[in-house]
Amino acid sequence: MSRVLIVAGGCRGRRLAAGLIADGHAVRITTRGERGRAAIEALGAECWVGTPDRLATLRGALEGVTIACWLLGTAAGPAAELEALHGPRLRLFVTQTIDTAVRGLVYEARGAAGAQALIAGGERAVRELAERNAIPVAFLTADPCGARGWGGSDEPAGAGQSERWLADARGAVGRLLSRA
Repeated sequence: MSRVLIVAGGCRGRRLAAGLIADGHAVRITTRGERGRAAIEALGAECWVGTPDRLATLRGALEGVTIACWLLGTAAGPAAELEALHGPRLRLFVTQTIDTAVRGLVYEARGAAGAQALIAGGERAVRELAERNAIPVAFLTADPCGARGWGGSDEPAGAGQSERWLADARGAVGRLLSRA
């Protein structure tokens, strides 16, 4: 059994967590506030209140984690905040994994159309830091935006995309765990 940290406890993060829990892994999911706690704990995952906007709130979340997943490809907000999520905050988060139990990092390298340039920059930064520090990394390139109704049963258009994203995410975690 390994512990997986999922940064971004929205519908996709919770669906990934459910699959990982079913596979026998412990999962810790971050959420920005107490509002997300019930949905996370209902899965059997550990809830961690913290936000990438204040990385100090995530530092303790890395304790005992084998794989960390940065799933912020579809994050929304002002351009400066998105730039920080895929730039300085991402780089600092990756450097925080050095000298911890983290043995792999999953980065969502695809997301909202308007954020693709930022995400590409984030991918380059993750690749560089991972190579320099010998941290195995996997990049999710399946389209996370093609699905509607992530949390519900109504996924008419894009349902295949959501399942493809989920399979890719679970596969990425599995590949990294096999190397850990």
